[in-house]
Amino acid sequence: MSSADHHSTPSSAAAPGSAPAPRHRLRRYLIGTAAVALVGGLVTSGLLSRRDAQAALETAADSAAVPTVVAIHPKAAAAFEEVVLPGQVVGLSETPVYARTNGYIRTWSADIGTHVKAGDVLAVIDSPEVDQQLNQAEGDLAEAKANATVARANADRANRLVQTEWVSKEFSENRDATASATAAQVIANEANVKRLHDLQSFEKVVAPFSGVVTSRSTDVGALINAGSGQGAELFRIADTSVLRTYVDVPQTYASQVAVGTAAGLEFPDRPGKLYPVKVTRTASAIDPKSRTLKVELDIDNTSGELLPGSFTEVHFKFTPAGNPLLLPANAFLFRAEGVQVAEVGPDGKVRLQAVTLGRDFGTEVEVVTGLKPEDQVILNPSAAIAAGDPVKRAPAQAPKPGA
Repeated sequence: MSSADHHSTPSSAAAPGSAPAPRHRLRRYLIGTAAVALVGGLVTSGLLSRRDAQAALETAADSAAVPTVVAIHPKAAAAFEEVVLPGQVVGLSETPVYARTNGYIRTWSADIGTHVKAGDVLAVIDSPEVDQQLNQAEGDLAEAKANATVARANADRANRLVQTEWVSKEFSENRDATASATAAQVIANEANVKRLHDLQSFEKVVAPFSGVVTSRSTDVGALINAGSGQGAELFRIADTSVLRTYVDVPQTYASQVAVGTAAGLEFPDRPGKLYPVKVTRTASAIDPKSRTLKVELDIDNTSGELLPGSFTEVHFKFTPAGNPLLLPANAFLFRAEGVQVAEVGPDGKVRLQAVTLGRDFGTEVEVVTGLKPEDQVILNPSAAIAAGDPVKRAPAQAPKPGA
């Protein structure tokens, strides 16, 4: 090989086994650094993803641990409510008729349904004992009058003889006393005769007032004893031109009932028809046994359309006492502390509130005290619910179409 050939060989050629050039080392360094950074980024990304997933899981678990509840506002009661109470209808005047003398029924002239006037004869009683007693009393009266006449004549004669001193003054005074005693006997006999005349007049049983005979409890030949204690009721008469309805109003509404309060009567035999009436009078006192107020309502019945003794329903419109609120029956907690409701407070936590209940309407119950219209009351509260428990209120459901 010539020297020219030797000088034409490039100077950059390296001999086998010599160290790499500097740029090759830089490339390797960059690639290694990128690889390390990539691995570090992947590790960091995985750790962050795991942390986020754990946090999301914890958040979901915490959210699931808070119960979702349905809460509603108490409903205000109606401004007026219809109260229906049972009533008893009777005639304006109604009385049983008894005999005032003993004897047997000779005749009767008024059966049930007969309209009679005051003084009309209902029955005639045979009472021979009274007739004989009257005859005897009249004889005793005649005798007493005769004795009185003789006694007065003797007294007058004795008074004249005293003046001529034919008899003593004491004798004359005795004759005056005898005349006075016989005169008193006449008065007594006259009273007895009058009594027996009245008793004999009672042989005619008459109507005490105008009305209708609603009951007849005797017949011809029946033995009659005088008086209501021993004797049986012969007739019953009722004045049905005006009917009285008596109703017992609970103390809760007693303050809203006064003379003139409007009401309505509904009878089972006339469904769908309401008879307007007004309160005629009240007892002005609460019955301590029933805690009710006795109220009377009168209704004109000149047409005879209504019947005494009927049952009726009396309809009143009252204002609810105390302006109560209404809640569903499933909103209450019955515990040893008393009746409570669970409310959702402004902070989303449970608040227990004691309440006072009013009337139970089945699906709804009155709450007299303890609630305000803006309160949020939980429905179907858990038996284990406690004050301070966090809760979530379920979103309000959209109304159904057409609702």
